[in-house]
Amino acid sequence: MAQRVASVFKNLRSDIPSSVVVFLVALPLCLGVALASNAPLFSGLIAGIIGGIVIGALSGSQLSVSGPAAGLTAIVAAAILNLPSFEAFLLAVVLCGFLQMVLGFIKAGVIGDYIPNSVIKGMLAAIGLILILKQFPHLIGYDADYEGDESFVQANNENTFTAIGHALKAITPVALLIGAVSLIFQFAWEAFVSNKKGFVRLIPAPLVVVLVAVGINLAFTANGNGLDQSHMVNIPAASSAGEFLSFFTFPDWSQVTNSTVWITAVTLALVASLETLLSIEAIDDLDPYQRVTNKDRELKAQGVGNFLSGLIGGLPITSVIVRSSANVNSGAKSKASTIMHGLLLLLCVALIPVLLNQIPLAALAAILIFTGYKLAKPSLFKMYYKKGWDQFLPFVITIIAILLTDLLKGVFIGIGVGLIFVLRTNFRSAVLVVNDASNYLFRLRKDVSFLNKPIIKNRLEEVPEGASVLIDASRADFIDRDVIEVIEDFMLHAPLKDIRVELKRSQYRDQGFNNQLLERNSEFVKLVRTHEKTIEPEPEMQKL
Repeated sequence: MAQRVASVFKNLRSDIPSSVVVFLVALPLCLGVALASNAPLFSGLIAGIIGGIVIGALSGSQLSVSGPAAGLTAIVAAAILNLPSFEAFLLAVVLCGFLQMVLGFIKAGVIGDYIPNSVIKGMLAAIGLILILKQFPHLIGYDADYEGDESFVQANNENTFTAIGHALKAITPVALLIGAVSLIFQFAWEAFVSNKKGFVRLIPAPLVVVLVAVGINLAFTANGNGLDQSHMVNIPAASSAGEFLSFFTFPDWSQVTNSTVWITAVTLALVASLETLLSIEAIDDLDPYQRVTNKDRELKAQGVGNFLSGLIGGLPITSVIVRSSANVNSGAKSKASTIMHGLLLLLCVALIPVLLNQIPLAALAAILIFTGYKLAKPSLFKMYYKKGWDQFLPFVITIIAILLTDLLKGVFIGIGVGLIFVLRTNFRSAVLVVNDASNYLFRLRKDVSFLNKPIIKNRLEEVPEGASVLIDASRADFIDRDVIEVIEDFMLHAPLKDIRVELKRSQYRDQGFNNQLLERNSEFVKLVRTHEKTIEPEPEMQKL
């Protein structure tokens, strides 16, 4: 027990600074997702608080951070528009949470285990590049788009690259200064503390960045040149406890028979669960201790979180890669960091919203860009290039697809490309053909499907008259019926070309060959052996 308590306190040295970093990253994203969803800004903060405290406590993941996700904004915005009221939408969120709990109990989390690692790494790198590209306009003071946008085609009919072009024509000098100083400071701070020990390593660079940014802006404000509120964090501020409580809203239970509510709930449950499973796979991959999260428990935790979020006026929640990766990169070791970030959101939003509204968006953009760089380092691309094309192409195509579409579509495209390479590898390795003079060896390995039929058929047709052929099928777990027919046709007509064929089958399983044909062929082989000695060839192996 004493060791466990000591371990908790030891982890807190890392988890407390990490929680501050995640809080600073989550704050603008919660507001930005709510803004993009045409929902009350406070609903995004509620989702962030529930995601941190409730899901953080219930989740089996030590490093994942949950909150409102940019990937759901289109669904949420359309649902709010189509439903009678925001309260009806909250009912859909409650039902979404219930459905996610059901998914957890029926063990649907296993879906996450089937995502190739190259796709997971590509997804992380794509999120990193999206952060860099999307936050660059905010870094230089162009805040026309909301914080946290991840889509290529934006709501204002611009795309990622045209937005950057517009931003370069509308630079805000003070924001540019704050953004540049904030970004440079983080790189310098990382290099500075890498050789240090003790208290200095516990100081979170983003906290210093925010304090410096506020100081710079206040200095310019004193001269009448500071940033206006459109370039700052904008949290709803309550003047009393009663007004603060009025920010919470509740579901309209009378809409429970509305079919649109249920369609929205099912859609949210499926998409939110998929995004959560993708995020959990990615964060487990980033975890320096390589801990494995129970996916079914995660779905149940997400379900409880969404159920509560909908009950008190919050947006739907998923596990989010941006916040989670910031948590990992800032050195978090346990779920205490996630829970404390939720508590920080609650306390700061309730007690000091006016102070939070002094934070420039350019400083927060610099924090997100630095997080993006950590996810998409050039060394990651070099590493996958060295692994070969079967790993590099799914990795790169996943990145491009996510950049040009969205997270889920990009991942599905990446999985499709990965499956093509898996089929290609199995196709090439399932059949081995070698020959030396007039001796041929056909070795069937693993699963031999109809895709292998053309190679086997063509190579059998190339066998010359008078040759000896050994077909070794003993190592094959499965042989497609089409391939069996090709082999049997060859054995049937082989005597006409004076070709001796031997088939070596598995002694443990029935592979579907015609026993009468094999017995007749065996008699032919015995007859030929009375005239000559057969030696199994051992030539140099050449894969097809």
